[in-house]
Amino acid sequence: MSAIAALAFTALMVALAVFQLALIAGAPLGHFAWGGQDRVLPAGKRVGSVVSIALYALFALVVLQRAGLVEVLPGVVADVGVWVIVAYSALGIVMNGISRSKPERYTMAPVCVVLTVLSVIVALG
Repeated sequence: MSAIAALAFTALMVALAVFQLALIAGAPLGHFAWGGQDRVLPAGKRVGSVVSIALYALFALVVLQRAGLVEVLPGVVADVGVWVIVAYSALGIVMNGISRSKPERYTMAPVCVVLTVLSVIVALG
């Protein structure tokens, strides 16, 4: 079960990375991210999207290792890191849930719920 959850988590991270790449490229999807204030992200928020992609890659790596699907990090990094990811995803539920942007609230908050559930499954596995 943990391996399936880790693969689903990684698939969502890839999808979010593609979304962030679209934002970086100037796609008018900003109402789904960063508070939803800008349809096209300004330069500063595009930098934030680059950082997000790096975090998504790290999160996927930690979750995949915790599920035993890869082995590239020290074990303690995956063991502790997965709980950091659980907390980060849970915080995402709250932050996206209180967003002023309805598209962000109704899209990203549920995505964070799924990420939280999947990461808990991996953490407990």
